[in-house]
Formats: sequence, C-alpha cells, structure tokens
Amino acid sequence: MTDSQKLILIDGNAIIHRSFHAIPPFKTSKGELVNAIYGFASILLNILNKERPDYIAVAFDMKGKTFRHEEYKDYKATRVKAPQELYDQIPGIKDLVRAFEIPIFEMEGFEADDILGTLAKQADRQNLLTYIVTGDLDTLQLVSEKTKIMTLAAKFSEPVIYDTAKVLGRYGLSPGQITDMKGLQ
Repeated sequence: MTDSQKLILIDGNAIIHRSFHAIPPFKTSKGELVNAIYGFASILLNILNKERPDYIAVAFDMKGKTFRHEEYKDYKATRVKAPQELYDQIPGIKDLVRAFEIPIFEMEGFEADDILGTLAKQADRQNLLTYIVTGDLDTLQLVSEKTKIMTLAAKFSEPVIYDTAKVLGRYGLSPGQITDMKGLQ
C-alpha cells in the first residue's frame, strides 16, 4: 500500500441520527418513513464522489449492552432513546450499504466507535490515509498523522476535517489528551 491510498470509515449510527434529525420526515408512496435513508444515501454518495476512496467500510452499533455497561451500570442511563421511526430505517440503510458492496462491521458487546478505532489503528500501521466520518467528537482522540476525523456540520454543509492542528486549535489539547478531557467532563 502506498501513501496515496485512502480509507473512509463511516460511523453508521452517527450518520443515521444526523440524517434522521436533519431532514424533515418524508415517506414513500407506501407510507414508509425514509428521511434517514435518504440522508445517509446523500452523505454516502457525496463521500464517494468527492473523496474517491480506495477502501471504505461502515460500522454500526448492535442492539444490546456493551462491555462498558458491565464496567459502569449507569452507562448511557440518562440518554433519551431515539424514536422508533429512526430504528425502523436501519435495515434499509444496511441494505443500501450492501448494495454498494461496502463492508459492514458490527460486533456484539462493542459500539461502532470501538470498531472504528480498531480499524483506524490497523490502517495507520498499514500507512493508509484514513478519514473517519462521524458526528461524534469523542473520536478526536483517534486523530494521528494518518487518521483524520471528518465531522458533518449542520444541514449537510461542508464537513470539518480534524487533524492534529485543528484539535489543538479548538481544544488546546493534543488528540491523546481528549480522553482525559472527556473523563473529567
């Protein structure tokens, strides 16, 4: 692999949530809500067209508890559950990803973030330029010389690309210090 090869890792759940909440509800002729599917498809097509990655993958959360729930019983206990209409669109989004022949990564007991971090670290060792597409700024801890975070701004405007300098400029911290900041918050 050469320096010019690019890997795009998509945080499926983060993009689904962003799409669902950013696009007004609209339905198919059969009455099925598809705003999250439409938004996810739009983002995916935009990434494929603008970034032209050599490799691409999508990670999704699975239903059920993760290892974090075992360590901390109240993990995400105060998080408000998303509307069922969002969850109903996930199978359609996975079908869309499969139609593009994009690999899907999921693992029981782990969140998509964990999978993305593992894949990014492996890609870093393979000298791939990696972009993690997400709305979750917790992933800024993964920024390195070869790994960048592409966050989607409101209303699908141009994404913000975080490299080491951008993390330092925004937080006054290195990417490795983001975990300390989050822990203190």
